[in-house]
Amino acid sequence: MSRSPRMKNPALVLPGAMKALTDLTKAADQAGLPKVTADLVLLRASQINGCSVCVDMHAKDLRKAGESDERLFAVAAWREAPYFTDAERAALSLAEQVTRIADDGQVSDEVWDEVADHYSEAELAALIMTISTVNLWNRLNATTRQIAGAAW
Repeated sequence: MSRSPRMKNPALVLPGAMKALTDLTKAADQAGLPKVTADLVLLRASQINGCSVCVDMHAKDLRKAGESDERLFAVAAWREAPYFTDAERAALSLAEQVTRIADDGQVSDEVWDEVADHYSEAELAALIMTISTVNLWNRLNATTRQIAGAAW
């Protein structure tokens, strides 16, 4: 595999793209979804998609927010780990189903009902936008082989 990106991140190449993506993130950030929950789903989706840039970034964000090593290391195995709240588990389950939507064709009613029990409509909207946006970032970074830890 190449040790340098194939090209600059497309969000930096197309005029207005970076602003549009950061505006989506800002809108989701204002909906009241706990920041740690957002960071957990960002990390989990990025792990699934194999995006080293986003795994690196979101793991660092969680560490800066004071998250324990146990929680940080267990995100990939959250179902078996005792470190997550029921609400976080519901969010992580949604993140997995949205990220793997091609596998099952939809988010199950069971996952939807569980996540809806824990979050308001605005928080659900933020959660869906956060998961969807990170999937876009993952695809941009993986396609162009962006380098984890490298400055854009």
